[in-house]
Amino acid sequence: VQLVESGGGLVQPGGSLRLSCAASGFTFNKYDMSWYRRAPGKEREFVAEITSTGGYRNYGDSVKGRFTISRDNAKNTVYLQMSSLKPMDTAVYYCRARHSAWLGDVYWGQGTQLTVSS
Repeated sequence: VQLVESGGGLVQPGGSLRLSCAASGFTFNKYDMSWYRRAPGKEREFVAEITSTGGYRNYGDSVKGRFTISRDNAKNTVYLQMSSLKPMDTAVYYCRARHSAWLGDVYWGQGTQLTVSS
């Protein structure tokens, strides 16, 4: 099983970026997918989630209206489109897969760093 995040980097405040998480080794379309983040010195924070079919999406309060989660089940990939980025968005972003029925079946990626700074 692998979850490989990509797309992180350095971006200026107000900019946009798209993160990707490529999955392999499990039946992707049976899993709800989520993004979390951890900023330096802070606890892990929920960012966004999307159900296995893409029919439901949910966002953390701090990113509502700025971030959009999506998935392509044909490509086994989940995305996080981020816009109006702020320095407070600086964090390591992690992808998580959780089986839609067996909630204890969870996989995590290694994370990708996003830095928002001028």
